[in-house]
Order: sequence, then structure tokens, then C-alpha cells
Amino acid sequence: MKKICHMTSVHNSYDTRIFYKECVSLANAGYEVYLVASGDSRQEMGVNIVGVGQTPSSRIKRMTYTANAVYKKALELDCEIYHIHDPELLPYGIKLKRKGKKVIFDSHENYYEQINEKRYLSPIIRKLLSSFYISFETYCTKRFDAVIFPCTMQGKNIFDGRAKRVVFIDNHPLLDELKTAERSRKTRTNSEFIVVYCGSLTEERGITILVKAAYMANARLYLAGRIDKEYLDTLTAMEEFSCVKYLGVLSRKKMMSLYNRSNVGAATLQGVGQYLKTDNLPTKVLEYMGMELPVIVSEYPFSKAVIDKYKCGICVRPDNVKQIARAIETLRDNPYLAEQMGKNGRKAVEEEFNWGSQEKKLLELYFRI
Repeated sequence: MKKICHMTSVHNSYDTRIFYKECVSLANAGYEVYLVASGDSRQEMGVNIVGVGQTPSSRIKRMTYTANAVYKKALELDCEIYHIHDPELLPYGIKLKRKGKKVIFDSHENYYEQINEKRYLSPIIRKLLSSFYISFETYCTKRFDAVIFPCTMQGKNIFDGRAKRVVFIDNHPLLDELKTAERSRKTRTNSEFIVVYCGSLTEERGITILVKAAYMANARLYLAGRIDKEYLDTLTAMEEFSCVKYLGVLSRKKMMSLYNRSNVGAATLQGVGQYLKTDNLPTKVLEYMGMELPVIVSEYPFSKAVIDKYKCGICVRPDNVKQIARAIETLRDNPYLAEQMGKNGRKAVEEEFNWGSQEKKLLELYFRI
């Protein structure tokens, strides 16, 4: 039985991907699993969680103090395999390799592209930071034992030539979680026609345009997730925001309840940075589908292929307010079509887009290293 440690200085110890999917799957497979993260220590679902206190509000402090605290706690555990989840832990991954440990870097995002999306930085600073990051990331990943990434991007492995081993493990939903909250048709026969979006709320993720489209379609838009105060102020100043109900950050239980009350799940991510280049669907879209919601998604090659295959929603140009509004109206005015699309989406998740399919790849990776 191998002793393994997952490390994160960014995510909390209840992170769905890290804790409920990866750590619990490994514990169920017989590994002795530790998760070092912010918060308190405890044992839950077979996982030993080692807390390092609350995460500082300052990003700089998190990247220095918290990251170092996570490393020190992890090192004390003296595990065989260390699985790091954040770019700021890359230097500590190198330290662990020098101590003879096996290291996996779980790259949740294309961080090079993500840096280039940060519009609050000047173009020159973005270019310098992104160039430095990808050089340092490559230095580290060439020395690590494996890299996990969600998928290819436009058919390409972005870690090709930069890592010893790359495994694509996507953040697919847990079927059991979706089953415990399966919808009742009665909950969706309300007077309001509800379009839902759960996730980070930014202009790049299409929220401004989605607000305008929902207003144009005379639909109710429920938003849940983290949002910058300045951006929220900008949205609330819009006339169209009158159709919106902002719910803040929801627990998983409350989020599933919200899906139960909703009619359509939307994710109209804009064509910037890594968005629309990935060969996968956003996790939120798969959760919508698993909850039998018809989906409205940005049109790009992968999403179009899935929608064409499963007939589970409508693809739209993410910058076209009128087209998104028409998609909402189509699903509202054709309840049988919407219901059938919802069922088709559930089938797609059961057959293909569920955590069970990804768990096998995770366990195989751990067996091989």
C-alpha cells in the first residue's frame, strides 16, 4: 500500500476534483491518502486531511506563506508519491524530487493561456510573465514523474516534449452525486422559465452577453459563483440585470437543488485565451446534462461534435446576443424538445462523461509509477 500526498495551497480541502474525485478514488483503491490544504485537520471518506489554517486573503501571502506551509506539512508525512495541484507549488515539487520522491503535477488549466487572459495586466507584463511561466513549468515537468491535464487542445498535447508522461484526466461529474439529486418534473413546472449558470462570473465567461440574452428572451437568469465586486457593480448598473437573481457561492447541495429548479443550463464562454480551444466540455455543462437540463453552449469543434452526437442542446455564437436569446426561446416554447434534450444529455453523462471513466486512468497512472 503506497502512501501518497495531495498538496494544494489554492483550493480548499472540500474541492470536488481534488477531494471527492481523486483522493477518495485513491483511498477506495487501497492507498493511504493524505491531503494537505487550507482549513482544519480531519479524517473523512478514508482520506487523512492535514490542515494548514485559513488561506490568507492576500494572493502574495498565499503564494509564499501558505505554499511553504503546505510543503512543510507534506514533507513531514514522508510519502512515496506527491501530487501537486497548483503552479505555485512547482518549486516545491522540484525540492521533493531532489529528496527522491515521485511527483505528479495536476495542471487543472492551461496556465500559460490563463496568464495571457489577465486584462488587468499590461500586454508587456502579460507577455513577460507567461514566457517566464512556461519556461519554468517546462523545467519542472521534465523532471516530474507525470503530468495530468484535462484534455488535448485543438487536437494537440500541450505538454508534448515537456513531460515524461502525460495522462488526460478530465473533471467529469460523479454520477452518484447527480443521482441523489435527480430532478422531479414537478419542480420545473414553475411560472418562471429559469436559465442557470454556475461557476466563475466574468465577462470572458460570457456573463454580460448572457444577461442581455436572458433579458431579451424574457427569461429569468440565476447566477451562482464568485464574482469581482467591480464587475458585479457593472452588471447591476445594466437595465437588463433586472432579469437576474445572483445567489452568491453555493454549496454542492444547494447547487444541485438549483439545477432541479432550472429549465436550461448555459455556458456561453467567449473565444478568448484557452476558452473554446479545449477538446472537452466545461464541467458545469456536464453537470447540467447529468441533471437532465438541455444546454446552451458556445459553438466550437468539440461542443458541436457532442451536441450533434447526443442532441442534448443548442450551440450558439457566444458573442451573439440575439442568437442566444433565440436558443432560450426555442427551449421555452418547445417543452417536449427541451425534455428530450435533457434526457439525451443524461444518457451522454451515463455512457461517456462521468468520473468513473476518468478514475480508471488515474488508478492506472498510480499503478504504473
